[in-house]
Amino acid sequence: MKRIDITPVTRVEGHAKISIFLEKDGTIKDARFQVTDFRGFEKFCEGRPFYEMPSITSRICGICPVSHLLASIKACDEIVAIKISRSAELLRRLMHMGQIVQSHALSFFYLSSPDFLLGMGADPAVRNIFGLIEKYPEVAKKGIKLRKFGQEIIELLAGKRIHSSDWLVPGGVKDSLPKDKCKKIFATLPEALDIILEMLSMFKAKLSGLGEEVENLGNFPTYYLGLVGSNGELEHYDGKIRVVDPTGKIVADKLDPNKYYEYIGEAVESWSYMKFPFYKSLGYPKGVYRVGPLARLNIISRCGTPLADVELKEFKNLGKDGVVQNTFLYHYARLIEVLFCLEKIKDILEDPEVYSNNVWAKASVNRSEGIGVAEAPRGTLIHHYKVDKEGLITWVNMIIATENNNLAYNMAVTQVAKKYVTQKRLTESFLNRIEAVVRAFDPCLSCATHAIGQMALDAHLYDYEGKLIDRLTH
Repeated sequence: MKRIDITPVTRVEGHAKISIFLEKDGTIKDARFQVTDFRGFEKFCEGRPFYEMPSITSRICGICPVSHLLASIKACDEIVAIKISRSAELLRRLMHMGQIVQSHALSFFYLSSPDFLLGMGADPAVRNIFGLIEKYPEVAKKGIKLRKFGQEIIELLAGKRIHSSDWLVPGGVKDSLPKDKCKKIFATLPEALDIILEMLSMFKAKLSGLGEEVENLGNFPTYYLGLVGSNGELEHYDGKIRVVDPTGKIVADKLDPNKYYEYIGEAVESWSYMKFPFYKSLGYPKGVYRVGPLARLNIISRCGTPLADVELKEFKNLGKDGVVQNTFLYHYARLIEVLFCLEKIKDILEDPEVYSNNVWAKASVNRSEGIGVAEAPRGTLIHHYKVDKEGLITWVNMIIATENNNLAYNMAVTQVAKKYVTQKRLTESFLNRIEAVVRAFDPCLSCATHAIGQMALDAHLYDYEGKLIDRLTH
């Protein structure tokens, strides 16, 4: 059996490799998305005071630290048995909206747009953010501005853009929102809205010329899982879990996020450090589901804001029965979510309660266990802690947003490999298509496995006897 290794995968956050296994006749037998590094946050958090967990776990990643902060602080709220004030919740939501905007902008503009704007087969020396700046300088500038807008919201609320862990506290937030900071956000909001509407138009226009790429980049049926609001609307901070099947049928609804273990199982494989969550009703490995922007738009009844609802209807028309199965269209879903977040930011800032000083309820340990669930940019994120009577952590389990898509990654890379692996020698264009389907998910692998390091591409092709017959690096 022949084997191709792509290691590590490039233009993603974290470390992974893809191994593609071929039969003697050159046909694809299997493909694996393998996560290769491990840091073990779940274990070394044991013995720490519970109130340190938001600060510790936010260091898992520099791209989406706010998501870990929110899931962690919600678990801490449970441990101290406090229901936070509406004012504190609004401020937490505002911070989360800033996080989603900046993270989606990073994924769309910096990591993925070189693929569909410069071409999957473009020279890898220019198929990156610098090549994008040279050929599409205005698009690159708009991406930078949009990400800056989200980061500045986080900074205005919490004092800094990354690892701003001191502001979020069990029982709420430390400080209210001064009106002068509100005015700064309001001042830049119109430009951010203009940018996202322009980018939506650009992307939709580009789709018509990407027929083959779109059709063959991870197009397969799965279940979809995520949080929804009380009326089935798009939700990122709170809500209940909904599960939808490949035909759009709601198979489970209003599931308690704090009882995730009743319907989500966690499998492990010897060849990857990332766990394989699955929907328990279907078992492993049949219980594959997807999370994240595409999944969230598939499970909701509506977004709940005017402009995003218009885009949602157009988006759902791309799928059968309103279910969009194509992994490439995660990019489209990301843009719609940014639009939704910008509309919600305006709504929050116009709510008088966001300026209340009633933002922090203080208490000590009242429960031995706490679970926090939120929708990170990449999908449903779960933090689960157990503590002793002194509030010291005795056990931690985290299901990272990226992990939820692990079974789907393997399905996607296998499908793309079967389409494009047709010869004995490697081509860079083929390798990039394999990576591009992973980038469409926007995995955060240092979140999922807590790995750090630099990226490179080193792909090996082996014959069925294990002899190296080709190698491609850049």
